[in-house]
Amino acid sequence: MSAPVSSKAPMHPLLAQYVVQLATNPLRTKAFTSATFSFLQEIIGSNVAGLPPRPTAKDASALSKALARAHIDAKAFKMALYGFFVSAPLGHCLVGLLQKVFAGKVGLKYRIGQLLASNLLMAPIQTVAFLASMAVINGAKSVEEVIRTVKGGFFAVIRVNWIVSPLSMTIAQQFIPVEFWVPFFNIVQFTLGTIFNINMKKMRLAAAKKEAEERERERAKQASNRQS
Repeated sequence: MSAPVSSKAPMHPLLAQYVVQLATNPLRTKAFTSATFSFLQEIIGSNVAGLPPRPTAKDASALSKALARAHIDAKAFKMALYGFFVSAPLGHCLVGLLQKVFAGKVGLKYRIGQLLASNLLMAPIQTVAFLASMAVINGAKSVEEVIRTVKGGFFAVIRVNWIVSPLSMTIAQQFIPVEFWVPFFNIVQFTLGTIFNINMKKMRLAAAKKEAEERERERAKQASNRQS
């Protein structure tokens, strides 16, 4: 008896290998993926937002100057460490728990339950971890500074999650096989994180420019007063 012909399109070899690695070494694969994406998010965000490169010494090597122009700096590597040691393990545990709870359960009520658990339990935990890590990476020196950063950015980040997460989860539930959920959500998170990174950097640039203009106007005003 001949074997049935599969109607599925052949999987790209790299994707197939990635899926195999996810199955055999899930946490390690997710950690390297998250580290790479976090590293790229920082570099892409800095370049697209138009941040000026960090100053380098006059006698710095050509490689150091090239890295500075490309915004491949200490912060990008710190973001990679965040992806490897914080984002990936946390996401691995939370998503794994969610899949175990709803494994084998079908129907509208279970899909709604999965969406609610993702948005009301997973998203707040991941948002707090993200903001706390960003506070440390950006130079927070005390617990109070970290808490202030989390409080200041929590609802802005969670609102975006509450918009994107149901859409991406619905797409995954309807069209994506479970074994491809991790690559799919990685792409969604990378895209969302890159856009968020770019917008935040543009806002900081605009705020810094406005502050510099105000200082310049104040100096001009003081000089004019002295002359009069």
